[in-house]
Amino acid sequence: MSEVKHQTGFVILITLVATIGGFLFGFDSGVINGTVDGLSIAFNSDSVGTGFNVASMLLGCAAGAFVAGRLADCFGRRYLLLASAVFFTISAWGSGISETSAEFIVYRVLGGLAVGAASVLAPAYISEVAPAKYRGMLSSLQQVAIISGLFCAFLSNYLIARAAGSTLEVLALGYEAWRWMFWIELIPAVTFFFALLFIPESPRYLVASGKKEQALKVLSKLMGDSAQSKYDEIEGTLASDHHRPRFRDILGKFGFRPIVWVGIALAAFQQFVGINVVFYYGSVLWQSAGFNESHSLLINVISGAVSIGACIAALIAVDRIGRRPMLLIGSVGMFITLGILAVVFSQAAVDEAGQLTLTGSAGPIALLAANLYVVFFNFSWGPVVWVLLGEMFPNQFRGSALAVSGIAMWGANFVITMTFPIMLSGIGLGGAYSVYATCAFISLFLVLKCVRETKGIELEDMKG
Repeated sequence: MSEVKHQTGFVILITLVATIGGFLFGFDSGVINGTVDGLSIAFNSDSVGTGFNVASMLLGCAAGAFVAGRLADCFGRRYLLLASAVFFTISAWGSGISETSAEFIVYRVLGGLAVGAASVLAPAYISEVAPAKYRGMLSSLQQVAIISGLFCAFLSNYLIARAAGSTLEVLALGYEAWRWMFWIELIPAVTFFFALLFIPESPRYLVASGKKEQALKVLSKLMGDSAQSKYDEIEGTLASDHHRPRFRDILGKFGFRPIVWVGIALAAFQQFVGINVVFYYGSVLWQSAGFNESHSLLINVISGAVSIGACIAALIAVDRIGRRPMLLIGSVGMFITLGILAVVFSQAAVDEAGQLTLTGSAGPIALLAANLYVVFFNFSWGPVVWVLLGEMFPNQFRGSALAVSGIAMWGANFVITMTFPIMLSGIGLGGAYSVYATCAFISLFLVLKCVRETKGIELEDMKG
């Protein structure tokens, strides 16, 4: 296949706009990290109630991912991203003004709908506008954006708490610091909405919808004189009867087609390795390990900065060494570092108040292992799973396959987030990390047995 001429600057510009959705995904997921104490006191909730306040967003995420993946085949990627921007804005404002746990949960679920939609649509959109040669790198920007959002959430939480004295103290206008942590998100949410007004619809969606004139117009901006040949190539990958994409296209002998089951497994294990425990409960985790609130929030900032560095390394490597080798490296690295954390925390001492304390070299070892774990994840399973989910499915059923993969990812995320406080009080941090290490070990065999390399392959050549 001859290499077409792509309008690189335009592709990069619209990719950056789409990745604002990833930034909001990360910010909305991470902002809860510094507000856990404020929520538990403001709403007078116990550990189970607090866990549900944190995890409630994930119910919306699962629904948002599933619904958005399906609706994107009906109304387009861009319109669904615009709707998610509106939901991000409402959620950010409402979470900060909530006076009851029930009210807070409603706004967090709305935010979850936005996060779920952005989580599947942004990588899909990027994959559908990017040339195969650079698709991995451009799709990896989604994970860079997610981690940047997490980092900015951690940093703003730290700065706000420091300015107020703690998350429970009033910062300004009579409102506590933890409320302002949510309101900061209004800035990128509004920016995302207006930026989306200036990008085109996905050309592959337009072809699948029979909108030839609009598709050719977008393809001309992306590929110049090769627009017609690419249009014909995309059209040739659709169903022989040229029906619009529909959910039944992903069904197969064992419920779903094999490639869809692989997507579901990748999405689930990205969460089963426990990464979001670090993101959602990082402050609580490190306070359990003996660090005070200020130091715990600062550790989150450090972890966020390290994550961005790892994502940038992945962005450079993904189109050079391939998706599959990076996943294998990540699985091995996460298994080792999680195993170290399991051993350290299982041997930690308990003080008179019943709080876990790391003495001697145990604290630095845990901190180093945790950050190395974050590095391995963000070099591999973090960005590469998003790349694969955006590109591994054929044009005919990409939206539906992303829908079920998305609900698997957020369902797994919900399970991990809800069970961590329970495991913390039951089997302890050492036991929890043993569970995550086991999942990392299983993920190694999943990649070896089921994942096919997609580096450099055009989306039109993906087999179902």
